[in-house]
Amino acid sequence: MSNIKRVTVFGATGTVGTALVDTLIATGHRVTAASRSTGVDAITGDGIARALDGADILIDVTNSPVPEPGAAESFFTVAATNLTEAARKAAVEHYVLLSIVGVDGIAHLHGKQAQEKSVATSGLQYTIARATQFHEFAERITDLMIVSGEARVPDANIQPVAVTDVAAALARIADEPARNGIVDIAGPEVMTFADYVQAVLDARHDPATVIVDPQATYFGTALDRNSLLPAGGAQVTATRFTDWLTRRRQSPPVYRSPGDLGPKAL
Repeated sequence: MSNIKRVTVFGATGTVGTALVDTLIATGHRVTAASRSTGVDAITGDGIARALDGADILIDVTNSPVPEPGAAESFFTVAATNLTEAARKAAVEHYVLLSIVGVDGIAHLHGKQAQEKSVATSGLQYTIARATQFHEFAERITDLMIVSGEARVPDANIQPVAVTDVAAALARIADEPARNGIVDIAGPEVMTFADYVQAVLDARHDPATVIVDPQATYFGTALDRNSLLPAGGAQVTATRFTDWLTRRRQSPPVYRSPGDLGPKAL
């Protein structure tokens, strides 16, 4: 069993982190689940060295607790600096960063761009995994577009992906040689924003009307038709958005307390 990798996941109790820790444990990895709730703070640096003790792989799925772009950029820059410095000292073999497809063209995501740059210039062996928008955020996105009973959506496409599929892809990527570059992860179907939002509305029996509006933005940014689609060669996953919506309505998710993971999950 000497080939079992020790993996530290930062952001381990978030939406992706929880699924990722479960996936890694199920596939035989030794996992350290690192988050503020387990005494590890990527901003202050508290607990980072302890969390990386003996780690072969670091997977960074941290997310800013503040959505405001300036604060988010500060968070991602400081966190990535602290994590990459600690990873070098710990002789981590592979740094895997979760990022977002479309990050280069969306002002709201400047913080993720800064995070990517910090990792890419760190001198570490790394892979940046950019995922498309998560199925799990579809209702939030839909709600942001509804005003006075109308969902005004951009004339653009989206290729959403399930968090569990992203977790499985990250686990595979972590075990592969570092790419020192970017790999995209996307769901199996390209949809228009209109169809995407309509599916959410139908699933919850919401009477809002979907209107394709050339002036509609995505988190304040005007989109080209394919701004949110992956580049060629993306890792395409299996879970269709409409199938996920159906299962979601039948079996709402059960949320775990952060304390359930503890600092070590072996």
